[in-house]
Amino acid sequence: MNRRQILQASAFAGTWSLLSPLARALGANEVVRVAVIGFNSRGNNHIDDLLRVKGCRVVALCDCDSTVLAKGKERLEKKGVKVDTYTDYRKLCESKDIDAVSIATPNHTHVLIALTAAANGKHVYVEKPVSHNVWEGRQLALGAEKHKVIIQHGFQRRSETSWAKAFEWLKEGKLGKLEVARGFCYKPRPSIGKADKPLQAPESVEMDLWYGPREKNPIMRKKLHYDWHWQAAYGNGDLGNQGPHQLDVCRWALGDPHLPEKIVSMGGRVGYDDDGDTANTQLLWLEHKDKAPILFEVRGLPRENMDYGKGMDKYLGQDIGNIIQYEGGYLAGGHNQNCHIHDKDGKIIKSFKGARGHHQNWIDSIKSGKIDPIRGAESAHYSSALAHLGGISLSLGKSQPLDEWIATSKNAMFNESTQRMMKHLDANKVDLKGSPLTIGVALDFDPKAEQFTGQLAQQANTFLKGEYRKGFELPA
Repeated sequence: MNRRQILQASAFAGTWSLLSPLARALGANEVVRVAVIGFNSRGNNHIDDLLRVKGCRVVALCDCDSTVLAKGKERLEKKGVKVDTYTDYRKLCESKDIDAVSIATPNHTHVLIALTAAANGKHVYVEKPVSHNVWEGRQLALGAEKHKVIIQHGFQRRSETSWAKAFEWLKEGKLGKLEVARGFCYKPRPSIGKADKPLQAPESVEMDLWYGPREKNPIMRKKLHYDWHWQAAYGNGDLGNQGPHQLDVCRWALGDPHLPEKIVSMGGRVGYDDDGDTANTQLLWLEHKDKAPILFEVRGLPRENMDYGKGMDKYLGQDIGNIIQYEGGYLAGGHNQNCHIHDKDGKIIKSFKGARGHHQNWIDSIKSGKIDPIRGAESAHYSSALAHLGGISLSLGKSQPLDEWIATSKNAMFNESTQRMMKHLDANKVDLKGSPLTIGVALDFDPKAEQFTGQLAQQANTFLKGEYRKGFELPA
């Protein structure tokens, strides 16, 4: 990518009405024919949402696991919905009987499938993170421009009227200056275990399609499905799984800036020894020019009685959500569709309620040929990339005792979060001397060129893009 491409894509991030010549022209009263690709987990929610959406019809399902595919078809038939089925997303994307696809496959295939669909004139809804790395996200934004299709992300809060109303209220300056935008993923995750030999995939799975752009290396874990989240070749850990939701809200609070200029992260995988290689405990600090900082926290360990069903910690009432902190109080919100303004003492002074209609907004955008920039590929790229940048900082770091780090750090907010994290780990009996966390490298970043600068820039830039197996390169 180069500056010219990025500036062109940024300029394009508004609305447009000229759609791909491959896309079927849709009138206001016509039905959008939708296929769901990948539905062993999150994709089932896509199906259920789309069945409730006005103006669309689920007409096809695609999954590289034939057992999952058969169960999905049977479930829909019981609801009176007949669908075509595909194991190969490429065949589905070639179909003239499909207008749009909703994607919930493993992260490493998101952009590959999205751009394949777009190149065939299909509109796209893609789960968070929309990309597996920073470069991919930029290609997605460029692809939306090139192919003139609607590409919408899975950051549902952008369609929750409660958050929109809250940020409009805050624009009036009633709480004073924004001090920090915080996000939290206090979400316990059990160990994925430790395999003594490479995984033998079920015969029902077309593994060539599952690997997609990744090399077909032996997979060292016990379970194929879902646990890919915790291996960096395929997933992005909870920083890139749950994190993009809250990081997107943080960007929203800051006025939707592009990418940050400074990044530092710390963390590690502690509490158990398993086949995962992504952090289950992590802090991320991001600085955009002339903006308040973003501070994100991941805690994946359980309460002391080893209950993985519920987290053991909260910050100002939030465990999986956001605290947007101002001089005179804060905005708080989590999983539900409501959010609240608190004064400095924690008293609720104003509440905002609203409905969610993210897939409905996507279908409406397809029909109108226009998409709000906050729900488009460009915005999705930025919010997903925040997680990827944090992962790069951590990957380049070194183990160091946290008390030594705090003694040398001049970042009071980051230090306070580190001390709270240390108490959390101590409560979970984690020996930080035996398992020290990794202190990531403080990196400088050029948001216009989307490249690292300064110390370790050359090494850091190698993490911006993945490698793509022959036959599964991203469409030009």
